[in-house]
Amino acid sequence: MEMELNNIWQLQEAKSKFSKVVEKAINTGPQIVTKNGKEAVVIISFDKYKDHFEPKDSIVSFFKKSPIYNANIEIDRKDDFVRELDL
Repeated sequence: MEMELNNIWQLQEAKSKFSKVVEKAINTGPQIVTKNGKEAVVIISFDKYKDHFEPKDSIVSFFKKSPIYNANIEIDRKDDFVRELDL
């Protein structure tokens, strides 16, 4: 990711201008906050967050795309260990 100087904030400045930092994250892209001269966190819009972290497919679709989807695998459950339940 290419860094622009106008999207890097020192922690104290980001705290005092938090509304501006949030607006810039929404309108112009990720905002980097530094602490003690080192990059500490990135503030991004919720839409960018969803794009990055929400699954693109459902779990069913994910498994259907698996290379073993139609492999006809048989799974047997062993019944030699019975659990005792206290009711």
